[in-house]
Amino acid sequence: MYAIVETGGKQYRVESGATIQVERLPGDIGATVELDKVRLVHGEAGVQIGQPLIAGAKVTAEIVRQGRTRSITVFKKKRRKNYRRTRGHRQGFTRLLITNIATA
Repeated sequence: MYAIVETGGKQYRVESGATIQVERLPGDIGATVELDKVRLVHGEAGVQIGQPLIAGAKVTAEIVRQGRTRSITVFKKKRRKNYRRTRGHRQGFTRLLITNIATA
């Protein structure tokens, strides 16, 4: 059984027992998170496709880690104008362990 869920403006294919890394979600390590924006569920009963979401479906996950990704360099330049800007960015993330996929 798997599902397509949306969080942080992105869609993820999740299965029970899988670990995914998503945009940062509030909560402490060990806390439970419910993802209720479920777009598709594929299970024993076949495929359920939401229009755009499946009413009553939810995915339960446990927060395994909160962290930040590797640093990237953002460099801006305008030629012949002596304009240069260098910045770094580290995106926050949450690593989730999918525990349950429930349909209505």
